[in-house]
Amino acid sequence: MNFTLEAEFHTHNLTNLWRPGGPRSFQAVLPPELWIHLAVVACGNRLEETLVMLKSAVLFSHRKIQFHIFTEDSLKPEFDKQLRQWPESYTKKFEHRIYPITFSVGNPQEWKKLFKPCAAQRLFLPVILKDVDSLLYVDTDVLFLRPVDDIWKLLRQFNSTQLAAMAPEHEIPKIGWYSRFARHPFYGSAGVNSGVMLMNLTRIRSAQFKNSMIPTGLAWEDMLYPLYQKYKNAITWGDQDLLNIIFYFNPEYLYVFPCQWNYRPDHCMYGSNCREAEREGVSVLHGNRGVYHDDKQPTFKALYEAIRDFPFQDNLFQSMYYPLQLKFLETVHTLCGRIPQVFLKQIEKTMKRAYEKHVIIHIGPNQMH
Repeated sequence: MNFTLEAEFHTHNLTNLWRPGGPRSFQAVLPPELWIHLAVVACGNRLEETLVMLKSAVLFSHRKIQFHIFTEDSLKPEFDKQLRQWPESYTKKFEHRIYPITFSVGNPQEWKKLFKPCAAQRLFLPVILKDVDSLLYVDTDVLFLRPVDDIWKLLRQFNSTQLAAMAPEHEIPKIGWYSRFARHPFYGSAGVNSGVMLMNLTRIRSAQFKNSMIPTGLAWEDMLYPLYQKYKNAITWGDQDLLNIIFYFNPEYLYVFPCQWNYRPDHCMYGSNCREAEREGVSVLHGNRGVYHDDKQPTFKALYEAIRDFPFQDNLFQSMYYPLQLKFLETVHTLCGRIPQVFLKQIEKTMKRAYEKHVIIHIGPNQMH
């Protein structure tokens, strides 16, 4: 990634998120090699969830985003239609491309049965997106509570061998799933969760991966099907388990980012155990276990519904932040609901930054008294 060129553009970052529709921002002139690339795989009934995730990405981002949406043929027209209906002040912040579900090696029907329909698709992203240098992959049930730009910057933290980044599956290994139940190798002491994954695709494509099948390294694409064949009867969580096996044998290739970038119900439903989120607030929310759609974790559901229902052109404080605070008052009977500041800290910070930029840009610093 060309971070010198990138630095020059940061100084012009005048995106107005306070009330959308202000003057054209710097994304309009940002060269494509500096765009953020965000990938998602959506099948079955995940259309709404995916659109809400994409909305959260666009609401708070500064830099232009290229969406790579992998989906079934039946969902393609609806994605196109919905994304084109967004206001122009938002549609200028992204471009989207829709891809069919394809598996380049092995038996497609077998891959489709892995964990959930289409889940294995993400393993093939380095092969399919040949012209993309770096990529952020997220599950459909993810929400961004701060600019996507901030997690994208973590790519700069990679050392010379690291080519992917994920968060731990659990903060307390002895009560984590992998350490208690896994019947296959996994990364570190608690495994990693693959719902939010940064990838340097260029490095992945050129690396040789150590493995338990042959004494020499294998290229990413050549490794996938033999690995699946070897472990298919031992894995529970599909593609995530395969990634854990890969990085068990190649730990030097993985950068582990803290839990605030992949915050799940497990981090609060038995008591708060994500220190980084307590300190800095949740950056990326991951509502796994279907929590956006039932009443088991009302804090997660409240955030999902607030972003889903936010009218694009409205004021973020009045139409999202204040209603959220009120909704959170109704969740204090749950362990996650007892720590509202953890969920609200980043979203409040993001809105304040946007508001200050708006005031300075549109009113002028000398008139702020």
